[in-house]
Amino acid sequence: MNGFIKTTILMAGLTALFLFIGYLISGVTGMFVALGFALVMNGWAYWHSDKFVLRHYGAREVDAETAPDLYGVVKLMAENANLPMPRVYIIDNAQPNAFATGRNPENAAVAITTGLMDRLDFDEVAAVMAHELAHVKNRDTLIMTVTATIAGAISMLANIALWFGASRDNRMGFLGVLAVSIMAPLAASLVQMAISRSREFEADRVGAQICGRPLWLADALAKIENAAQHIDNYPAEQNPATAHMFIINPLHVHQIDGLFSTHPSTAERIKRLQAMV
Repeated sequence: MNGFIKTTILMAGLTALFLFIGYLISGVTGMFVALGFALVMNGWAYWHSDKFVLRHYGAREVDAETAPDLYGVVKLMAENANLPMPRVYIIDNAQPNAFATGRNPENAAVAITTGLMDRLDFDEVAAVMAHELAHVKNRDTLIMTVTATIAGAISMLANIALWFGASRDNRMGFLGVLAVSIMAPLAASLVQMAISRSREFEADRVGAQICGRPLWLADALAKIENAAQHIDNYPAEQNPATAHMFIINPLHVHQIDGLFSTHPSTAERIKRLQAMV
C-alpha cells in the first residue's frame, strides 16, 4: 500500500477513535467537544512543539561561523532537496542520533547529537541530514506532531471516560467503558507507531535520493544502531513520546521490532537501501 494512503487511513482511524471516546463520555455533544479539544491541542502543537522539543534536548543553534562543516553539509542537502535552508542545532549527547522538527519546510529545523558527529564520517553525516530533510520534504514533522498529540489526548479522554462514562445510561455498562478506557490508549499507541514506521521507510528512500548514495545512509544506520544500543539518551528516556522523531529509536527497547516499536527494523531498512543501488 502506498505510504501516503496508509498514513491517511491510520490518521483517520486515530481521529475516529478520539471522537468515539468523546461520544462515550457525553454523546454527540461530547464528540463535538472532543473535536474542539483536538483542534486546540493540535493548534498549540503546530505553533510550539518544535520549540518544546529543542528546549527539552538542550539543543543549541549553530550557523556557518560556529559549525561550518555541519552547516555546509546541511545547506548542500537542502539544495539537493529543493528545500529552504533549515535552522541547524547541535545536542550535547553521546548517543549518535538526529531528528527534524518544524511545522513546514519554511520553519524547519534539524538537530544532530555530538555523538553522531564524533562517530560518523562526512558522507554518513550527509546521508543522515538527507534523511531528516526527507522528513521535512514529506511534511512528516507535522504528521507525527498531530498523531502524537491525538494519541496523548486519547489517553487523557479514556481516563475521563472511565470516571464519567460509566455513570451515564449507556448500553456498554461499566465493563464496556473499562475495556474502552484500557484498549483505546493502546490502540492509539499502535496506530501512532505504525504511522511512524511507515514514514521512516519513506524518509530512507527519499533521503537516499537526496544524497545520491543509498549506501551512505545504510552505513550510517548500522553505526548509529550499534552505538545506540550501548549509550543512554536520558532526555529521551524521560520523554519517550519524542522517540519517534529520531532516525534510530533512542530508547533501549528498540531491539524488539514489533507492534510496540516506533521504528522499523534497522536490518530491514538497510536491506531496502541496499536494493536501491
